[in-house]
Amino acid sequence: MPNVYDRLAALGITLPKAPPPVANFETHRIAGQLLFLSGQGPTEADGFMHRGKVGATVDRETAYRHARLTGINLIAVMQEALGDLNRITGIVKLLGMVNAVPEFEHHPAVINGCSDLFVELFGPEIGRHARSAVGMGSLPSQITVEIEAIVEFAR
Repeated sequence: MPNVYDRLAALGITLPKAPPPVANFETHRIAGQLLFLSGQGPTEADGFMHRGKVGATVDRETAYRHARLTGINLIAVMQEALGDLNRITGIVKLLGMVNAVPEFEHHPAVINGCSDLFVELFGPEIGRHARSAVGMGSLPSQITVEIEAIVEFAR
């Protein structure tokens, strides 16, 4: 697998500073060789949060881009927690939540924004993962998506 930082550069991605927690929790927790990442949302480096209801004010393609941005924020937390993204040996599991109208049926297609990024960046052996993609009646600050992750890493 190529160096993760070379892949980031090839994809044109500059990691932002890891977003701080918005309430009384930590952005990550390490247990053994697993890194548990708290939910992140589609927050730009300048702090702007993408908000809206998928299927009403936000279309599926835009929500996909929001999930990709959320993936970048998760990677920023991985960097902060581990100090070196090349230590990651597997993206184990994602839980993707979509702030959607009840009739919306394409939650997996939205969360693919994050999943596709992880496979592009880490390659299929490390980047493919188990996943759930579910709809929510609302999310904090009315963000469009929230995603949490479990990551395996080498000591």
